[in-house]
Amino acid sequence: MQTPESPKLKLFSHPAFPPLAVKRIVASVTARSVDWLQLRWRIEGADEVRIPPFAGKRRTDGLWRTTCFELFAMVSEGPDYAEFNFSPSEAFAAYDFDSYREGMRERALPRAPILSWRGGRSGLAIMDVAIPREAVPSGEIGLSAVIEEEGGTKSYWALTHPPGDPDFHHPTCFAATLAAPNRP
Repeated sequence: MQTPESPKLKLFSHPAFPPLAVKRIVASVTARSVDWLQLRWRIEGADEVRIPPFAGKRRTDGLWRTTCFELFAMVSEGPDYAEFNFSPSEAFAAYDFDSYREGMRERALPRAPILSWRGGRSGLAIMDVAIPREAVPSGEIGLSAVIEEEGGTKSYWALTHPPGDPDFHHPTCFAATLAAPNRP
């Protein structure tokens, strides 16, 4: 199991949905302060990544249908968990689930996340997200990405994949651990 204390968390593309141009995605999670988490996805081979049009900072459903970055966080030992979706368009979503894909509802956030997309045409792109620390449960987490390339090819990236179709909600994908914050 990887931990966010590791400087880089390598994501792997689902073997049934390989990318055309994207070569590698590496993610990281760091405590920006006691109040904020910094998430970063670094995409190599991003020349052909399709970026959704600017939407502004707002909640939106269905972000996973195109390029989107995701964080899943298990609440304690589960089975309940939270899902966060972040788009380069600056739109975001946050949901709670009672168990595997059951009981979905909007998750309250104390403040909207701050999203920043940089690059893409130089072969390298970075998606940065700052999210209030209190919004993200400590424990097992999964980091993932849906990447749509020009022409419509989609690849699905995660720390690990369960057998079968891509499924970021599957317990197998919760392959890293986020420690509880150190409060002074």
